[in-house]
Amino acid sequence: MAKSGGLGDALYVGGYNLSGDIGSVDKVQGGNKPIEVTGIDKAAFERIGGLRDGSMSWKAFFNTGIGQAHPVLAALPTADVVVTYCRGTVLGSPCASLVAKQLNYDGNRSASGEFVFSVDAEADGAGLEWGVLLTPGLRTDNAATNGAAVDTAASAAFGAQAYLQVTSFTGTDVTVKIQDSADNVTFADIAGLAFTQVTAAPFTQRIATGNTATIRRYVRAVTVTTGGVTSVTFAVQVSKNEAAGVVF
Repeated sequence: MAKSGGLGDALYVGGYNLSGDIGSVDKVQGGNKPIEVTGIDKAAFERIGGLRDGSMSWKAFFNTGIGQAHPVLAALPTADVVVTYCRGTVLGSPCASLVAKQLNYDGNRSASGEFVFSVDAEADGAGLEWGVLLTPGLRTDNAATNGAAVDTAASAAFGAQAYLQVTSFTGTDVTVKIQDSADNVTFADIAGLAFTQVTAAPFTQRIATGNTATIRRYVRAVTVTTGGVTSVTFAVQVSKNEAAGVVF
């Protein structure tokens, strides 16, 4: 795969598309916190994996418009927020998501007149997860729709996690589900990867299968409705585990 820069990226926070108000993403960090277990008979450190963790930080411009950076981030919610960073906004683009606590909203007015805010989000309950977009950035469906599939190269039996960001909704209800297929023709719902029914936006959620579930090669996001949907705009990330024993 060719090298690339960070042009055309996106950041979704708590069901809001803040991409146009973000000047930089300063940190996308995750992994296990190492535990030192060095014996006295060793000449170098020994470490084992500890708790999973993750964090993101970014710089935001001052925009007071409805649904823009200032009213969203200045609220400093005490509840969890879902943050999704997209490295590109085409189907299958790499992306990272985090269920997090927003720690701050620190403004800095420089001598030049620039006014930007620094924001840090720290993981709460699950570490940072990289995955791929099952939508081309934000996707808008005006009826129940089967999205195009992403080829994950092979089947794996280690489960998956998924994230949903719904930025707008009009209608009675819509449910976003993830399906898989062995041949990109016949698809079936993946048990555990149907999000809660959406009746209003903004809406976010993280869901997961068991860590021994088989996820087949081709994966797609679909929308279904019982009462009708006029319009829903959303993004979906799936993180398909490639190793056994993933635990959160």
